Amino acid sequence: MRYDLDDLRLFLDIVAEGSITAGARRMHLSLPSASARVRSLEHQAGVELLIRGRRGVRPTPAGTTLARHAREVIAQTVRLESAVAGYTRSPAAPLTLLSGGSAMHRLVPRALVSFLRAHPDVDVTVSESRTPQTVRKLADGEADLGVVVDDEARDCSLETEPLGDDSLVVIGQAGGVLAGRTALTYREAAEHPLVGLDADSSLGRWIEKHLPAHAPVARHRTSVAHLNVVAALVAAGVGLAVVPRRAIDPSQPLDVCELQDPWARRQLLLAWGVKDGPASLAAKALAEHLRVATRPETTLPGRMVGERG
Repeated sequence: MRYDLDDLRLFLDIVAEGSITAGARRMHLSLPSASARVRSLEHQAGVELLIRGRRGVRPTPAGTTLARHAREVIAQTVRLESAVAGYTRSPAAPLTLLSGGSAMHRLVPRALVSFLRAHPDVDVTVSESRTPQTVRKLADGEADLGVVVDDEARDCSLETEPLGDDSLVVIGQAGGVLAGRTALTYREAAEHPLVGLDADSSLGRWIEKHLPAHAPVARHRTSVAHLNVVAALVAAGVGLAVVPRRAIDPSQPLDVCELQDPWARRQLLLAWGVKDGPASLAAKALAEHLRVATRPETTLPGRMVGERG
């Protein structure tokens, strides 16, 4: 019995997303094509792999087993491709990755740890950059990949793909003024002292840009350079803060409330730099690590990706 690696990757994406549509989107496939691939997998296995419901899909016991072994097969493939790639790529040519501040807090470090461990022959230069600057550098061929915010990169001519939710929330000390609440507006949050990032930070500028003219002037107890410092100050009861949900460490004692303002909804995109030829295997591999780093409870891969999807 032979399994296609792209079919296995698609199946893992579907299981992780709980949706064939979302899995197809990650692999840059149409829904009919993805559905046909899943049916082919089930035909090869001789058993149903997914339980299909009105709200999505979930793996059957056989599907769970397939997913576990598929991760092992892909990891083995990665190590093989990585070993061979070491003879074809010069370590003197590092990849360049640009990212905004929210992704730099957790997403990018997680992807870098797994990628650099899996590919000791490839170096990566990482820089924090606001979306407009990132888009310009990618368009000029000065970077290989960028993590950007959809609102500011919607009309760019770059090749992009959805990477993950980056919506903003309000955090407060556990058991403090947010206790018992699940959502509030920025106007309500601004009634309390706030802790924020430096005004020159990408998140600080983004919030300032999108606040309506009639927004209340908030009192900021202090402004700091890093999101982890913001979270520590909030946990200590200094004030509330507006931060990306994905930047929150689940182990911190914080109350988290949805920010109801429309501008708080945003998505991260993975954007590709403009190059003379096709993207390198190393760039494709780093892109895959970034994709997987957005998924909860997954083992990060170590493979060199042969295709972008």
